[in-house]
Amino acid sequence: MFNVINVSKAYGPKKLFEEVNVAFSPGRRYGLTGPNGAGKSTFMKILAGDEEQDTGEIIRPRKLGILRQDHFRYENDRVIDVVLMGNRHLWAAMDEKNKLLAKSDITEEDGNRLGELEGVIAEEDGYSAESDAATLLAGLGIEESFHEEPMRQLTGGLKLRVLLAQALFGKPEGLLLDEPTNNLDIDSIRWLENFLHVYEGVLITISHDRHFLNSICTHIADIDYETIIQYTGGYDDMVRQKSQLRTRVESETAEKKKKIAQLQDFVARFHAGTRASQVQSRIKQIDKLKTEDLKRSNIARPFIRFDQKVVSGRQTLMFEGLKKSFDGQQVIKPFTGLVCKGERICVIGRNAVGKSTLVKMLAGQLEPDAGTITWGHQATVGYLPQDHHGVIHKGTTCFGYLREISEKLTNEEISGVLGRMLFSGEERMKATDTLSGGETVRVLLSKLMITQDNVLILDEPTNHLDLESIAALAEGLSKFEGTVICVTHDQELISEVATRIWSLEAGKDVLDFNGPYSEFMEKHADAALKRR
Repeated sequence: MFNVINVSKAYGPKKLFEEVNVAFSPGRRYGLTGPNGAGKSTFMKILAGDEEQDTGEIIRPRKLGILRQDHFRYENDRVIDVVLMGNRHLWAAMDEKNKLLAKSDITEEDGNRLGELEGVIAEEDGYSAESDAATLLAGLGIEESFHEEPMRQLTGGLKLRVLLAQALFGKPEGLLLDEPTNNLDIDSIRWLENFLHVYEGVLITISHDRHFLNSICTHIADIDYETIIQYTGGYDDMVRQKSQLRTRVESETAEKKKKIAQLQDFVARFHAGTRASQVQSRIKQIDKLKTEDLKRSNIARPFIRFDQKVVSGRQTLMFEGLKKSFDGQQVIKPFTGLVCKGERICVIGRNAVGKSTLVKMLAGQLEPDAGTITWGHQATVGYLPQDHHGVIHKGTTCFGYLREISEKLTNEEISGVLGRMLFSGEERMKATDTLSGGETVRVLLSKLMITQDNVLILDEPTNHLDLESIAALAEGLSKFEGTVICVTHDQELISEVATRIWSLEAGKDVLDFNGPYSEFMEKHADAALKRR
């Protein structure tokens, strides 16, 4: 169990949470939610003991599994060993045992110590440890050929999977997972969901994947009103309950403000008269009401709406024999298709199977090795790449960047778009050099709202966005009357948006399925499970 007792944390004048008292119980799986900047990662670091709270106390389980995102820490260690390090008691015992056995002259004391270490290793299931670690790695998509290799041989995405396996290893009593689905494809996410469903300890996770939270969470711990409020159920359950709570809070706050105004009016009228004692009484009441006033909610949701400047023809896109290879390895086998106006296509598949390659070719960002791409009458394409580096040039502001996109819009219209994307007041003039990942995506989405293209090609648009922004994006895409081609691992977005699925698998033809995601899963889930 995690017990959080009177914990507060602030950075300068900004309070993240104040005098929080909350317990996280074994057998429950908690999603830690709140918008970007609310303090989710800070609270997780405090729970892990990686950061100090300003006040209060944390009581933790003895055996913790923590997902740490520092994938350069173990460059020279074997992949399998990095996983074993997740059980620090076992790893320490194994390390000490190996050092004792390496001695040329083992004393009687050493022999006794070896016996003690053997007991620890047995208690920690050390004799099946490598097999258990290999199972975790395989489930997360790390091929067996990599298990004995040093971590430096892996890409950044695969290193993060190894660190996730490290957190899961050794039957920890508590699990702290910050964005565990990052760099996971849909199959690996489903494996992780199944693993966590049978996990018996206490889980606390941060995720921007609504489907993942709805699937695994028994409770949501939401950071808002400078505290942490627990709700029963998954993310969607929390949203409904929170809406009811917010309505009640706003009503109570309005009543308090009305009462304060009445008291202040009395004080203003009689402060110089003969009713001094009554005035002092009213002043005390005002102070008490202000002290008890509930903290302001930090919830903020952008408003995303994509319009079309012109409407494309019915046959929006035709391509034939499209293929691409890298270093002699065929990534996209010859692919032919027709996309009609209004279709919303989600491109899915494991990492590194060619999803980005395919949409880059369609967006004109990458030349195919062969094949033709023909855009229909009046088709205009808006493209959001997965790699945002350099897309928004430095040395300007959010407002200045959008002004360069369209000189026809008035300042008020540009400010309105930025306001709907949560850049209000001075934030409109925020320097592009200092934008966070989430802010960069919101600026790029603002650009697409301004250019009003009738075709949107989006490559992992949910990366860096918080849950409120992802929900707003899904709603915006669902209502868009143009054509959408979207690469994503977000199963909730796929379910809400897709009318057609392009599924990619290494070494195979692109599977073109005409229908929603639920029907795709009904027909192809068994095949996907067999591939695992």
